[in-house]
Amino acid sequence: MKTLNLTIQRQAVYDVVRKSEDHPTAADVMNRLVEQGYNLAYGTVYNSLRYLTDKELIRELKLGETASRYDARMDDHQHIMCEVCGRVDEVMTEVPPQWMQQVAAETGYAIDHAHVVFGGVCGECRNKRIK
Repeated sequence: MKTLNLTIQRQAVYDVVRKSEDHPTAADVMNRLVEQGYNLAYGTVYNSLRYLTDKELIRELKLGETASRYDARMDDHQHIMCEVCGRVDEVMTEVPPQWMQQVAAETGYAIDHAHVVFGGVCGECRNKRIK
């Protein structure tokens, strides 16, 4: 069993990520904490995000060259990112087993999980382009 040391600061950071549906960046987490009346240093927020990630309470998403995003949903799922506005949404479609087998055959790796990030243009941005 994992030993957790959820300080008040870590709990506050965890609560922000857990209640967010938009996969916040560290800066987003910091801004939401300020809105809630917390006065935490950036280092505390970053260290808390690292701790929560290491303890597998949240997942760090490294999506391209943008800042890391954070997700408290730990079940197996994928993500899709808008290439215009940077919006990130969850995709519940499973990675096909044949993909995993093909990657294993091509690379010689023993694949134990996959995280696929799809790219495209969200409906809102697509509608803005049409107008």
